[in-house]
Amino acid sequence: MTSSSYAIRRYAPDRGVWSKLTARDSVVRRLDWILLFSCLALSLIGAVLVFSATRNRIELNQGDQYSYVLKHLLNTGIGLALATGTVWLGHRTLRGAVPILYGLSLVLSALVLTPLGATINGSRSWLAIPGGLSLQPAEFAKITITLGMAMVLAARVDAGDREHPGHRSVLQALGIALVPIAVIMLMPDLGSVMVLGTIVLAVLLASGASNRWVIGLVTLGVVGCLSVWQLHLLDDYQIARFAAFANPSLDPAGVGYNTNQARIAIGSGGLFGSGLFQGSQTTGQFVPEQQTDFIFTVAGEELGFLGAGLIIFLLGVVLWRACRIARESSELYSTIVASGIIAWFAFQAFENIGMTLGIMPVTGLPLPFVSYGGTSMFAVWIAIGLLQSIRVQRPVSA
Repeated sequence: MTSSSYAIRRYAPDRGVWSKLTARDSVVRRLDWILLFSCLALSLIGAVLVFSATRNRIELNQGDQYSYVLKHLLNTGIGLALATGTVWLGHRTLRGAVPILYGLSLVLSALVLTPLGATINGSRSWLAIPGGLSLQPAEFAKITITLGMAMVLAARVDAGDREHPGHRSVLQALGIALVPIAVIMLMPDLGSVMVLGTIVLAVLLASGASNRWVIGLVTLGVVGCLSVWQLHLLDDYQIARFAAFANPSLDPAGVGYNTNQARIAIGSGGLFGSGLFQGSQTTGQFVPEQQTDFIFTVAGEELGFLGAGLIIFLLGVVLWRACRIARESSELYSTIVASGIIAWFAFQAFENIGMTLGIMPVTGLPLPFVSYGGTSMFAVWIAIGLLQSIRVQRPVSA
């Protein structure tokens, strides 16, 4: 990503001073290449699956069967550039810019609620950009909430003033998360709210905050969900999705159509699949939103259990390497950031794959690195850049 001459400061515990890495201990050598190649492999597999899902859909590709796969590859390239820029800046430098990034993310999310917002699949979670482009600010909120909470929770701990975050720090961190979550809930984008809630819990657990906060938040979340349901605060399309999840046989030609077709596609793949570009469900265009939310059905049908299993394996490798980076970090701020990213990737992948199998409700969350979508691709690669920066700038022995 960068040359060996790129200088990084690291803390040498035996000296108690900051010093620069030598050329032998360069950025390139310190990158987690297993993590990088796993993410690249997922994105490239995603490109093949996106092509299969869109090549025959004239209403989507406007007669150009390569349009979506080329955009997916372009999004991947931009994502790599963003990851490189993140490593070059460093997560510590970005720590100082968190208030600006948080404010920008909040403004973009709020703009979705204005006439600039666009409604897609019943959710007004997109920001229309001139030129036919769109942006989903909730994806960037996953990054800024993680960074913002980590900055507040780790401030006094990393300074050596406390062993664990105090109650005041926890309240401030929760306030940072609450504002964008409330805005995103108004869209409404329930899937993103679920991911953000998972990130908040993971960040608190990683920070070493009192378990009473975690227990209290879980209890509050359960009560909140029951209240939302009882007060009928969900939109009709959201209620229909949960109804179809609770009863898969409910209205198979209506609200249950997506999940029924998804299970048919995956179930027909068997062990080895029907062959790339040979899936009857995919070719017949029976699964809606197959290039985004239901991309896993293409893998299950055309690549079979082995191909779908490869995607799950690669996602597992990404989580494993991220856990290792979090464990090896010597500062609480880095540990919290890595933990938030782990929770984000793990929950979103489980939710996306789970909804195609019928074990989770349909929420419209993309599969990290695999699904088509620019904003999602940019966000996950920025997160990888943060993980790589944490690894690159970790303390080394003198």
